Amino acid sequence: MFRPNITAMQGYVPGEQPRGMEFVKLNTNENPFPCSPAVKAAIGRVCQSGLQRYPDPMATAFRERAAELFKHEVPGITPDWILCGNGSDDILTIVTRSFVAPGGLIRFPRPSYILYNTLAAIQGAESETVDFKSDWTLGSAFTAANERLQLAFLPNPNSPTGTVIAPDKVAKLAAALPCPLIVDEAYADFATTNCLGLVAENERVIVTRTLSKSYSLAGLRFGFAVAQPQIIEQLIKVKDSYNCDSLSIAGATAAIDDQAYFAKTRDAIIATRERMTGALRGLGFECIDSQANFVWCRHGKRESRDLYQQLKDAGVLVRYMNYAGWGEGLRISVGSDEQCDLLLAKLGGMV
Repeated sequence: MFRPNITAMQGYVPGEQPRGMEFVKLNTNENPFPCSPAVKAAIGRVCQSGLQRYPDPMATAFRERAAELFKHEVPGITPDWILCGNGSDDILTIVTRSFVAPGGLIRFPRPSYILYNTLAAIQGAESETVDFKSDWTLGSAFTAANERLQLAFLPNPNSPTGTVIAPDKVAKLAAALPCPLIVDEAYADFATTNCLGLVAENERVIVTRTLSKSYSLAGLRFGFAVAQPQIIEQLIKVKDSYNCDSLSIAGATAAIDDQAYFAKTRDAIIATRERMTGALRGLGFECIDSQANFVWCRHGKRESRDLYQQLKDAGVLVRYMNYAGWGEGLRISVGSDEQCDLLLAKLGGMV
């Protein structure tokens, strides 16, 4: 009964979300801090007023506040430059459905977010990966001409490495590509730079963001895209009628409105990330400098899979990942100072 590409595909497997056991959870890049108190208050007000009516289909309140927030980075931005979704994965699905025809081609780096391959398979399209260079930039193969190429994804910062390609280099990639470039900035709030400004320069650049990581709202599911209005206008046709509910719209708007709380918790995570990276290196791990809320590492003498299992047995979850032809490693989320200290103590007894 199913389309052949659906029965043939494996499907995306999220990081472990155990139930019924207590773990120190450092495997899915969740924020260790609670969300802003303003978020809970905003959701409470919505609950008090009732949920019997449909939500605003365009999440207008969020779009207005986000446009105000980004006006210094995106010249001329208005709410019409923003599309909201049920997490940034929803946005990635919308753009894939909008631009890619069955039999088309989607290009993205390797290693990177494995959902891109799943989105291509669902669409009946083909995936093409381009390996990062040794300095974690992308060469001419990423922009090579192909008449079937209809969409390119660039996670920036990248997962699982936490590396960043500078905006001027991303601008050159976008100019050379014959298709839209989706700059997936799920972790950009932890980085020293971002590509929002490129949206005003090139209509084929679409930046996607999520509130799951830097705003502590993984459980709320809210993301958005920033693109020129004529692009957003077409993407709106593809989204679900009410893809964001009243609770998520209220919570997300309150979250980005509390920039003081956001900055405080983000800065704390960055400080812990730097301390954790140094400590891991002291234990013999090779760690790539990260601009995200996680660290990618391998140990010089121990297998990553074995360390993952030992940590899990000890009540600490990290993400073991193995990219065929590239290698394996551990992606460790930056938790609280206490969680990271426990992780380091456990690893100290294993290596």
